[in-house]
Amino acid sequence: MAGIDYKIPTVMTADELMEKAFHRASKIYKNGTNTLDTRKKTALAKVTAAGDIVVTALTGYVDKFPRMDKGDDFFPELVDIVIGIDRYKKALGAVNWCATKTEKLKNDTLHNIRRTKDPEIIEATRRGFYGRLNSYVDRIADDLEFLQDAKNKFRKLPAVDPNVPTVVVAGFPNVGKSNLVTVMSTAEPEIAPYPFTTKGIIVGHIEDDWRKYQIVDTPGLLDREFEERNDIEKQAVLALRYLTDVMLFVIDPSETCGFKLEVQEKLLKNIQDSFEGVDIIVAESKSDVLKRDNDRISFSAQSGDGMDVLTDTVKEAMREIFRRKAVDAEVE
Repeated sequence: MAGIDYKIPTVMTADELMEKAFHRASKIYKNGTNTLDTRKKTALAKVTAAGDIVVTALTGYVDKFPRMDKGDDFFPELVDIVIGIDRYKKALGAVNWCATKTEKLKNDTLHNIRRTKDPEIIEATRRGFYGRLNSYVDRIADDLEFLQDAKNKFRKLPAVDPNVPTVVVAGFPNVGKSNLVTVMSTAEPEIAPYPFTTKGIIVGHIEDDWRKYQIVDTPGLLDREFEERNDIEKQAVLALRYLTDVMLFVIDPSETCGFKLEVQEKLLKNIQDSFEGVDIIVAESKSDVLKRDNDRISFSAQSGDGMDVLTDTVKEAMREIFRRKAVDAEVE
């Protein structure tokens, strides 16, 4: 699934940025009316070119990366877990600092070159500019590498629309959630017969006449406190906390998922207690392996058994969400 497209440019390393700036400057030569004028014009052009390349690149990064503040919402929470908002803001601040310092350094250097008539001072001033410029950029080397890594992570984050009614699929690892989402929606999650096959949140869509719902496949949930979970598990909890209009909790009664039924039931009870007021649909998977006689919907995404009933049940629950939101909108 494609992530959110922020059109963030590739972030050069400090060495790459300086190589680009100095390489461009090295090719510049300006003719003057005499030897001094030629040296001065050439030095001015070299300083301008090198400085502008650095400033343009750095300000471009600051402008293109999304603004992000911590808050009680799905996406900022997810970004904080996957990337780290404090470190992210620090990196952008450092890059902006370097761009500002470079611009001032460039302007000061140009002023100093224009006012001198000594060729040696002109060259010394230019070389001094190169040295200080390289020092500034070197100080943000770690920040540039962090932002390139952040860019790659942003590309993998799910494109979740908080305005679209959402059903979140939950349950222990390997109970059949990814198979279910694949059959029920447009999503194409990775499916493999071992725990934690879903390495992030995967979003699909369910069409229902003129309506559209999001269906979110979460990583396997373990029956632990939030602080004790790893980052993958935290993503699942965040999806449940901020996205859920309807929850579809999947239980594997065959226990081929590797978890005892009583442990799965305990997790269900904990989630029911934690999400009071949320419509929770409980369905039992892998009916082609084991089908129990109870009131729960039984299905097999593999064989298709029970999928029509389960899909209709989910759609009806989501239609009710639409109706509630329409009523709330009229009241407001």
